[in-house]
Amino acid sequence: MSRSKGSKRRVDGQQVLREAFESVDHEPLFERLGVRIREDLFMLSLTHRSFAYENGMLPHNERLEFLGDSILGLSVADQLYRQYPDRPESDISKMRASMVSRYGLADIAREIGLGQHILLGKGERATNGQDKDSILADTTEAIFGAVYLEHGFDTAREVILRLFKYKIDHASAQGLHADWKTALQNLVSERRLPQPEYETSSVGPDHDLVFTAIARVGEAELGTGKGPSKKQAEQQAARVAFHALRDNVTTMPDA
Repeated sequence: MSRSKGSKRRVDGQQVLREAFESVDHEPLFERLGVRIREDLFMLSLTHRSFAYENGMLPHNERLEFLGDSILGLSVADQLYRQYPDRPESDISKMRASMVSRYGLADIAREIGLGQHILLGKGERATNGQDKDSILADTTEAIFGAVYLEHGFDTAREVILRLFKYKIDHASAQGLHADWKTALQNLVSERRLPQPEYETSSVGPDHDLVFTAIARVGEAELGTGKGPSKKQAEQQAARVAFHALRDNVTTMPDA
């Protein structure tokens, strides 16, 4: 009897998985990646352990994450070595570490709109897990692992280097995106714009405050961020503002 119930739970879990997977249009993500991945492998790369555990202990993406992490590290290290022949090992090591960090990967994930595609359990969805740096970073690595299994190392490397091109081209030993407020400050200085200012507010009980920060440059409101602390909210707002300013220069008033 127990065996039959276990089998039923497994079938139901697979059905829930497929329904959740098919509820999202994945074509935009394939377009941003520049490659396609067969359905079963792609579905696995998007399955977070929270979803897997809630639906009968389904397979999840942590093994693919392990694989993708290795491919990512080698691809970025090789490119930095070739692109910066005069930089010492200590510099390129710091540059690589910044790019392949949780924050660097989460940044790439947000640029390609990955969050809405990740299959999460109810608890993670309720706490905005699709925008958590750790989940975004891990899933990005899992996708790199899936690309490698489907297409081989050369294609996986090409995808990674295309997505990380801006970071690699603008790399520094300090890590461009280790501190988004500093990155934004440097960018506005380059463009001779006013220094960023932040307006921060909070809501909720003292033990569970949620902070909201707005980043402004001059009269322009360029980014909004939320977080469990003022610092994290301002960093998120600075990240949004950085990309808005970098990618949409014409929207800024003249300095």
